[in-house]
Amino acid sequence: MRILIVEDDFGSRRFLQALFQGRPSVFVDVVVDGDEAVQAFRLAWEEKTPYELILLDIMMPNMDGHEALREIRKFEESIGVHHKDRVSVIMTTALGDPRNVVDAYYKGEADAYLVKPIEQQKLFTTMAQLGFEL
Repeated sequence: MRILIVEDDFGSRRFLQALFQGRPSVFVDVVVDGDEAVQAFRLAWEEKTPYELILLDIMMPNMDGHEALREIRKFEESIGVHHKDRVSVIMTTALGDPRNVVDAYYKGEADAYLVKPIEQQKLFTTMAQLGFEL
C-alpha cells in the first residue's frame, strides 16, 4: 500500500509516519503542503505507482487541503480514473466545525474526516472502513 502524508506540522508528520513504520507492505511518502501533495500525486501516476491513500491536512500554507484535494480530483478526472478507483482521502484537521466537514466531504469528495489529535486506533478503524488492511 502506498500512502501520502500531507502535513505541515513537524510533530504531526512524525507521529503519522511512526504509525506505519515496521509494516513491510506499507510505503509512505511525506510532503509539507498542498502544492507538494499535488506534485507528488501526479509524479506517482507518471511513475505508474499511484497512491492508494492520502492523509491530508486541511490548514496548510501555500495551498490548503481543500484546494489540493480539488486539484487531485481534477487530475484523476483528466486521466480517466474511474470514480471507484480514485485515491482514498482522509482529511485531517484541528478544526471540527461543521463547515470544514461539509467542505471536505461534499466539495472535495473526501472519503473520511478525522479531527486532531489523531488517535492510532481511530485512524486504523477509519482505514479498515475504507477497505485497507495493515
